[in-house]
Amino acid sequence: MKTVTPQDAKAAIHAGGEIALLDVREAGQFGEEHPLFAIPAPYSRLELIIGQLVPRRDAPVLVIDAGDGVAERAAGRLEEAGYSDVSVIAGGVQGWQAAGLGLFKGVNVPSKTLGELAETLWHPQMIRAGELHELARSGKDFAFFDTRPPQEYAKMRVPGAQCLPNGELPHRLAALPEGKPIVVTCAGRTRGIVGAIGMALVGAGDRVRALENGTQGWALAGFDLERDNTPAPLPALDDTALSASRARAKDLIARYGFPTADAAEVARMRGEAGRTTYVLDLRSEAEVADDPIAAATPAPGVQLVQATDQWIAVRRSRVVLCCDTGLRSAIAAFWLRQLGYEPVIAPVDDALRALPAPDLPQPHLPDTPEIIPAARALKRLREGARLIDLRPSQRYRAGHLAGAIWAIRPRLAALAQRIGGREALLIADTPEIARLASRDLREAGVKRIALVEGGQPALERAGAAVEPNPREPAPDEAIDFLRFVHDRHDGNLEAARRYLEWETGLLSQLDAQERAEFLLIGPKDSATG
Repeated sequence: MKTVTPQDAKAAIHAGGEIALLDVREAGQFGEEHPLFAIPAPYSRLELIIGQLVPRRDAPVLVIDAGDGVAERAAGRLEEAGYSDVSVIAGGVQGWQAAGLGLFKGVNVPSKTLGELAETLWHPQMIRAGELHELARSGKDFAFFDTRPPQEYAKMRVPGAQCLPNGELPHRLAALPEGKPIVVTCAGRTRGIVGAIGMALVGAGDRVRALENGTQGWALAGFDLERDNTPAPLPALDDTALSASRARAKDLIARYGFPTADAAEVARMRGEAGRTTYVLDLRSEAEVADDPIAAATPAPGVQLVQATDQWIAVRRSRVVLCCDTGLRSAIAAFWLRQLGYEPVIAPVDDALRALPAPDLPQPHLPDTPEIIPAARALKRLREGARLIDLRPSQRYRAGHLAGAIWAIRPRLAALAQRIGGREALLIADTPEIARLASRDLREAGVKRIALVEGGQPALERAGAAVEPNPREPAPDEAIDFLRFVHDRHDGNLEAARRYLEWETGLLSQLDAQERAEFLLIGPKDSATG
């Protein structure tokens, strides 16, 4: 592996070619501060996600950590998996900051920054919480949609909002009452802005207003949110509505000059040397379940635009977007192009269905440790074995087995000293997490390791005692937990205020190079600009 200075790493990020900047710290560390274009790739599960994030083995990869040696370990795992151009950033995030380079709080920052930039160009119509409340109280007829995915909608909503995620709303527009005013909302700002602009792209912008600051703005205005909601099925589309979606897609593709490809061209792109190509299926979860495509990774459009870094790690890569009518793909292409990617639109047809799954890198996973039943584990614990709890820190705090030590893969080397020569018994959410941890424990000197079959529930059924401890692990040790305004949706209004201030303050943090990475498209722009 190579080592590069932070200055050289930043220059490489802005040099114009493909490159991936992987932040291998855990979620809590990443959310507190990271370079703008860093991709969260926590070391605790790196080998399980890297093939999807970086599908080309010879793509340039930069790795950054907390300056604690985790990047070197991660780089070694990547090289074992066949990645041939891996560099570690000297000094980690602390070295980056010491070099005078900017760091950003939060998650999905490039996508959120694009939302703020787009708002300054498109100026979508907004409605304040008090105005919306009065509109609903007056009995005026309007449609009200929550543009988030169903899982988030289920947690909380503004009363009266129906779940219709971004991308799906324009696609299903013809199935909605014609001409009725529309209000869209999300949890904060980005998806409301993106949803309103998406409707403007298909000529319905004059009907749409976005709830300013979403559910958080509603709560800050003193109104109650409804929780534990059940999303209704998405509006069904008949042949007429599908034809309308196709017509809107055709117009949008022509207006912005988005390239299209058939299955044969997609296959050629996937095999092209020196280029990274992702193939993503933007259809709804139900559609994908009914008609899975081996060649494509499911990526609902609302989340792909909001959280691009969960699917795409290689900057300036090619992204093939698939759906049935082309409209959901075209709207996502509009946003991905502005993030610096090369979007290509491909139809879902029998030829695409026939393509094989991609040949993704397959990192080596160590053998599964000996698996033992709970009763045997309890006997070994009485004989001096140590129980290592690899579950998320907040679940450990809520209730863990008496005597269990909370652990996470980046910190296992230090834990090995506490285990000494005793056996380590692991409990984890998945066997894969335990397999990764077991390798690091062995390399740190732990000779005897076993995995408890059934994990904590099995041990509880076998008679093990459970104890809560909300103070352990300590906040600075719970590096997997994102503390940054984490309770803004749970009634902490001050956290909601700080979150909204963070979103609106993103633009002021950009340096000139970072700002230039956003290839903005305004209302009057087209393929010819």
